[in-house]
Amino acid sequence: DKLGTTVERDIELGSLRSYIDWTPFFHVWELKGKYPSIFDNPDFGDAARELYDNAQLILDRIIDEKLLQAHALFGFFPANSDGDDVIVYSDDTRTREWLRFYMLRQQIAKASDKPNYSLADFIAPVGSEVKDYLGAFVVSAGFGTDELAAQFEADHDDYNSIMVKALADRLAEALAEKLHEEVRQHWGYGLEEHLTTAELIKEAYRGIRPAPGYPACPDHTEKRTLWELLDVDAQLGIRLTTGLAMIPAASVCGFYFSHPEARYFNVGLLGRDQIESYAARKGLNPEEIEHWLSPNLGYSPD
Repeated sequence: DKLGTTVERDIELGSLRSYIDWTPFFHVWELKGKYPSIFDNPDFGDAARELYDNAQLILDRIIDEKLLQAHALFGFFPANSDGDDVIVYSDDTRTREWLRFYMLRQQIAKASDKPNYSLADFIAPVGSEVKDYLGAFVVSAGFGTDELAAQFEADHDDYNSIMVKALADRLAEALAEKLHEEVRQHWGYGLEEHLTTAELIKEAYRGIRPAPGYPACPDHTEKRTLWELLDVDAQLGIRLTTGLAMIPAASVCGFYFSHPEARYFNVGLLGRDQIESYAARKGLNPEEIEHWLSPNLGYSPD
């Protein structure tokens, strides 16, 4: 197993096409429905088909003329869990803690045999003697998007400007899917997979790739630690804004968990006691955590 980071630059855009999940593409245009059954919708099936056909023409141009650039950065790191924290070590001797990710635990009332999950549950605990690993990644298909969109806007072609941004988003998600497939094979447990595109989109495989800001890990500030872990600024030039959005926008980041039981879940609403405990673990004041986790607060802050 190769530890540390790997960079893949100028990934062939044509290799991403078969990994595209088209359903969210239609949501950009406020057409609700699943691909490909959306084409059968009696109200807007024809509009969806026309939109899709136009998207294919622009996508052909993007691929043939290399109008966008796609890059990927990923790595594997020695890790163990400490309660709801994931410790990452500086090397595989595991003698020095490098950094840690702070995870949150579900606070949902469940049947007694159903656990309340934390992402840290999917990494072996410190005292277990198990040498476990955490993966992490950042990908982008957004390099060149702003320039291409600006060309269309200069021609007063807002339709294709939006189209380019929507396609860049789809290519970035497709790259995240393709890279995860490669990573599962690299890790060994994905070598027996023989999945169709539909099965990939349904995530019918072992392992998960949750992202900071999403339901299982709703705190966007964990991206700062992810950027430190992968040295993203230096290696890929993808920046974080003060609001912790990614530039270029058509970028995806997250963690790789390989545990066979790893699953996605929603942390849900958090109580004041958990926010205070989480803030103390991170060394931040509770008000700052309340700001970043405002959609997850189960109480009204002072």
